[in-house]
Amino acid sequence: MLKIDAIARRILGWKLNRWDRWYDYEKGIFIHDSEFQPEQNLDHAMRIVERLEELGFTYTIKGVSKVCINDICATGDTLAQAITNAAYSIIEHTSIADSTRMWPKLC
Repeated sequence: MLKIDAIARRILGWKLNRWDRWYDYEKGIFIHDSEFQPEQNLDHAMRIVERLEELGFTYTIKGVSKVCINDICATGDTLAQAITNAAYSIIEHTSIADSTRMWPKLC
């Protein structure tokens, strides 16, 4: 859940409203855990891709279960899991020094 929570907060800009749901301020809606399962649901994973593309990232499919977002590539058992892993890798690989340039873009 840590991975999904980090993606929801840092990439999608959602705020944790309760232990089992986020709030999307841009759309003014609540999103329950069951409504955002990007590792299991490709449509949910594509929400992440769409947001990253809005922010200037490039998404490339490299195989059935491998994707690259800019220069960060990841794999998974499924395409949805690979997308989720790549998005989380973006969060993990961003250093404090890069934060001044990247996080204002994401948040």
